[in-house]
Amino acid sequence: MPQQSLMRAEVLLEGFLALDTPEGFRAELIEGDIVVTPPPDGDHEHCISGVVTQVYRRCRTDMQFSANKGLKLKGGEACPQNHAIPDGTFVPTELRLFKGAEPWMPCDGVTMVLEVTSTKPQADREAKRRCYARGGIPLYLLIDRDESSVTLFSEAEGDDYRQLCTLPFGKAVALPEPFGFELETSEFV
Repeated sequence: MPQQSLMRAEVLLEGFLALDTPEGFRAELIEGDIVVTPPPDGDHEHCISGVVTQVYRRCRTDMQFSANKGLKLKGGEACPQNHAIPDGTFVPTELRLFKGAEPWMPCDGVTMVLEVTSTKPQADREAKRRCYARGGIPLYLLIDRDESSVTLFSEAEGDDYRQLCTLPFGKAVALPEPFGFELETSEFV
């Protein structure tokens, strides 16, 4: 990486980490862009709650869930390390990854991240997808309210996922192990 790009990336990361966002807002550094998101609406939270409830009731492995947990992810060519805050992060309880974690923790051990589209759906569909794949997160579940669909991305490789399954709201999405159940999506309609 040329020296000038490296310096720009370091300055950008330093500025990002020094941000003081208003209460309820969240800031992320995604592919060299600082993205500030306002608090979500109730329908957004309803979708997250529906997924979390099903995971806790039906998952074959005990999982911990964190809403809005900061994750450090690999950056692209000329941008610093990405700092994403998924709407939801799932980890096996036995790993105790959240215990003692810094505000921005590595993504090692994260089993699945969840995003529900809101003000910037294209970022969830593309930029965050690349970030999560680069981080090696095995599963990325995207609830796309604009498209009335749920997409499960799996088999992270490089900048993308090799597998994806998109189904309309109302169809069940098979979550592979360690989840091992079909996620009902009819309540997202």
